[in-house]
Amino acid sequence: MLFLVAALMLLGVVLGTVAHAPLTVTAVLAAVIAVWLGVFALRERHGRRRHTSAN
Repeated sequence: MLFLVAALMLLGVVLGTVAHAPLTVTAVLAAVIAVWLGVFALRERHGRRRHTSAN
């Protein structure tokens, strides 16, 4: 998942509108997206464990 964030950030730096933003803004936004994806993954994993134990 973090590889995906890094790949999208690199693609955005090479091509796209993120190339016009300062590097610090891009790094902060990439970190926010990585944290968001991590929280989502943990919630999904926790939800599936709880759901399967109820059956």
